[in-house]
Amino acid sequence: MAEIDYGSRLRAGMLIPSGNSVAEPEIRAMLPRDVSMLVTRLALKGSSRPELMQMLEQLEIASRLLADAEVDVIVFHCTAVSTFAPELAGDICRRIRSASGIACFTTADAILAGLAHLKAKRVSLLTPYIDDVHAREIGFLEANGFQVERSANLGIDTNAEMARLTPAAILAWASDRISSRADACLVSCTAIKSAPVIAELERVSGVPVLTSNQSMVWHLLRSNGVGAGVEAYGRLLSSDR
Repeated sequence: MAEIDYGSRLRAGMLIPSGNSVAEPEIRAMLPRDVSMLVTRLALKGSSRPELMQMLEQLEIASRLLADAEVDVIVFHCTAVSTFAPELAGDICRRIRSASGIACFTTADAILAGLAHLKAKRVSLLTPYIDDVHAREIGFLEANGFQVERSANLGIDTNAEMARLTPAAILAWASDRISSRADACLVSCTAIKSAPVIAELERVSGVPVLTSNQSMVWHLLRSNGVGAGVEAYGRLLSSDR
């Protein structure tokens, strides 16, 4: 009989943008075999302010759908929405807990926890976002006590366009945009294929590199007492949890 692990150690639920085709395969690659991820989508394809806020309209309904599957924790996994304003991530989690009765965290929570774990104060921020979204993420980091030490963005609007960026293109773009004064680099966004280039970016820059998907996986495992470091995706995920 074939052996299938259905999440014998941890079953997580994840809410992601409807246009995101990258997060699931990257997260599957990083998760230990005994941790499963069950996914529900919320409508989001573009990056305008109305579209980002519209993603939250069905938050309670989607949270209850994941609760039906009796997941152990729910992750709201969209960087642009969870970093939209300093207080928004907390409000999202309050709404999820109220609707589902299940513990939760957001991508923003995971990024902040990862940077703190690495004792990073100065951060280079690289994103695929349009200018408004990129500026809001700079403001979010600064509001949480981090100094943004050089930043760059690509001006891409939709998740579908972001997914067309190859890892090689991301690596070539990011390699010379990380400040030598930074303690860490954040390659933000759950919808770009950044996981394959984390180790090489760390090699060429000499600083830890965080991505949205990698940070979320690290925080999920760490906050739920799951060990077994993953070696292929940067210093954060391979570090002692």
